Amino acid sequence: MQPDLRPYTNALWIAAGFLWLASSISTKRNLRIQTGSSRAFQVLLAASGFLLYFAPWSYGPLGSKVLPDSAPIAYTGLVLTAAGIGFAVWARLTLGRNWSGVVSTKKDHALIRKGPYAVVRHPIYSGGLFALFGTALCVGELRGFIGCAFVFAGWWMKSRLEERFMLEQFGSEYAHYQHDVKGLIPFVL
Repeated sequence: MQPDLRPYTNALWIAAGFLWLASSISTKRNLRIQTGSSRAFQVLLAASGFLLYFAPWSYGPLGSKVLPDSAPIAYTGLVLTAAGIGFAVWARLTLGRNWSGVVSTKKDHALIRKGPYAVVRHPIYSGGLFALFGTALCVGELRGFIGCAFVFAGWWMKSRLEERFMLEQFGSEYAHYQHDVKGLIPFVL
């Protein structure tokens, strides 16, 4: 029988949310930010994905089990959730005051290439997606995997815009970084 590990995955996500909220207070001043319309669609996709995960109900086919009840699958999902959130938190702490919830360039913006940023250019998204996939394994329902696809689409769009902003800000230095380090999945994408 599969254990219900959702209280543990939820606790990990809540802790990450509080860290994000607390650390957002001391960011650098934005010099340029994305338009509201581009932000709205990205947020709509990602929020829809998270809603599919964390809604307290399973509706119709979205609540269908797509994985067998299995303790090893559930515990693997919990480990992936913790590892993904840990990687995203490491990236957030490494980014420091350069972080922003919206695509932006900052006053005295620095190009960070150390820590998780030496592995992928968008480690917060990579870690978040890894954690979401782990949470989907724990839940084992179709809604979790569809939610992962929605979040991926929103974050993929956001990462493309971030790439344009960074190229404009850092020029050839960022182009070299793009050449040297993959965006989301080490050595692949």
